[in-house]
Amino acid sequence: MYTVVRQYSGPGAAELFDAIEGRKDEVESIIRGVAGFVSYTLLRTDQGGVSVTVCQDKVGTDESIKAAGDWARQNVPAAVTPPVISEGNNILQLN
Repeated sequence: MYTVVRQYSGPGAAELFDAIEGRKDEVESIIRGVAGFVSYTLLRTDQGGVSVTVCQDKVGTDESIKAAGDWARQNVPAAVTPPVISEGNNILQLN
């Protein structure tokens, strides 16, 4: 398994999370369509928010990064500061 964590803060971050919250069904459909999708978590923070996507491999997480960026550019009128991205192979995953 492979995980990507996207941490959003700065200009546009709050607006991005407001937009996602208002269109959860649309975002869910996009993320579930990612190849090798395993799980997705989105949480709001004081500075913006964090998303955690787990896929079977890096190909899936790369697809999720592209899909998230495309959705943000199309749906959030304010410019969003690009997220800080951390990614790597899972060592342990508990459900």
